[in-house]
Amino acid sequence: MTYAAVMSDSRLEDFIAAHRRLFVLTGAGCSTGSGIPDYRDEQGAWKRTPPVTYQAFVGDGITRRRYWARSLVGWPRIAQAQPNAAHRALAALEAQGRCSQLLTQNVDGLHQAAGSRAVIDLHGRLDAVVCLGCGASSSRADVQRRLAEANPAWAGLAAGAAPDGDADLEDRDFATFQVPACDACGGMLKPDVVFFGENVPRARVDAAMAGLAQADAMLVVGSSLMVYSGLRFVHAAVRAQIPVAAVNLGRTRADDLLRFRMAAPCGDALRFLLAADVPAPVMPPAAAAG
Repeated sequence: MTYAAVMSDSRLEDFIAAHRRLFVLTGAGCSTGSGIPDYRDEQGAWKRTPPVTYQAFVGDGITRRRYWARSLVGWPRIAQAQPNAAHRALAALEAQGRCSQLLTQNVDGLHQAAGSRAVIDLHGRLDAVVCLGCGASSSRADVQRRLAEANPAWAGLAAGAAPDGDADLEDRDFATFQVPACDACGGMLKPDVVFFGENVPRARVDAAMAGLAQADAMLVVGSSLMVYSGLRFVHAAVRAQIPVAAVNLGRTRADDLLRFRMAAPCGDALRFLLAADVPAPVMPPAAAAG
């Protein structure tokens, strides 16, 4: 099927029109239109070195300095990013009463910025920082200020954008980079996001599963589902006989479980939801009569 043919495919519009309570799962492909790079190519393989693991972050000082140095340079791109058509379309879907729960694997907060309210941030939020010692929370903006004050020579460096507020800083010596400690206890600071090798908090998974149980269909937007933390919800939907469709440029790990996958940029595929003449959800005869 050619790209032009995929773009004119009406299955997505029909799928959304046929279901009143959609559970939406989004991934990195939803935010690429906002200038935030994704991790994987169209075959689901890594485009770059995989992100730092939790174990390396907490266990190795140089790894931690490297992470925060790259984050110091890369954070402004996240802070300044604006919602794109995909985020706005999903917010419109919620406003129309069609999206009962949005579960995002992204950590950029752009769904909320676009107006979505029924959002679960599965992997946390990059705009918050937590102390691993005492649990105190602080804003990423405050930590950014402290990082810049402690490392003025790094703050203005030019670097290529990388996923999740990272930046490509190659061949740098990170040994002298200064990482601030917790103001409250002097403990180790970490972005309040789930790193690779770290478990998603059980309460978030339970809340998302409860939302899925109330849905009559599931829509995956911009995720390859290569990570089990997202894939598990497709498996749960299939077990519950909830139909699943996807919008993703490349293959997903659940292609054989989907009703269909629309291979198109998320914003282009969902833009029809921003139109004023989107048809109302199709209601079963009994429900319509009641």
